[in-house]
Amino acid sequence: MSVVVSTVKLHLNRRAATFVVPLLIAATVAVISVLIALIFWRSGSQPGTAGWITGSRSNPGIVYALGGFLGYFGVAAVATTFPFALTLGATRRAFVAGTLLWDAITAAYIAVIFAVLNAIEIATNHWFAGFYIFDVYVLGGGDTVRLLLIVFLGVLATLTIGGVFAAAWVRFGALGPQVVAAAVIFALAIALIIIVPEMGSIAAAFQLWWLAIAAGIAILLSAIGTWLLLRPAMVR
Repeated sequence: MSVVVSTVKLHLNRRAATFVVPLLIAATVAVISVLIALIFWRSGSQPGTAGWITGSRSNPGIVYALGGFLGYFGVAAVATTFPFALTLGATRRAFVAGTLLWDAITAAYIAVIFAVLNAIEIATNHWFAGFYIFDVYVLGGGDTVRLLLIVFLGVLATLTIGGVFAAAWVRFGALGPQVVAAAVIFALAIALIIIVPEMGSIAAAFQLWWLAIAAGIAILLSAIGTWLLLRPAMVR
């Protein structure tokens, strides 16, 4: 267990990337969202109207911007830290477990920050001007519990998926991530071929908790895949 904790501490040495960069990205997207809202305001749209609220809450910009960084961050966390962790005495299993724990800590941190900002946004009547940044549909539409679950599972899944691609690179070089990506695309294509005839009934019966299950499966498979790939990997 101490080796797992040491791996977590090793990842946490990247304090700026873990704790500061996500805030800077969120702040940048918030500013851009406000500027876009101001453009629509000047063009005649009125804050508080039904069209304004629907359009503003449909903006997924903050998810796209943060998702790109987190994917890269998940890759870097494994690719750059794995060799160093082994030289410090960590086993491959302990490294994967410690990395998964660090992923969870990072996901919880970002989820709490988003929940606090969402609460402030709602309490100030959307920043005193009707600007919707965190109270958007893709983050739960203002529901704090949904937001916490969506952000936590989304961040954790993105980091662990990035980690398995990094593990493939460590194990097989540049060809590894390409093979993993091809396998994922092939599996998704097969799944779509199977379920396409039932898409109508699936869409009608859709429940949000299905996404939570899908995220959990992605996290589990990515963690297992990372360990299986790193287990025989040579340290470069």
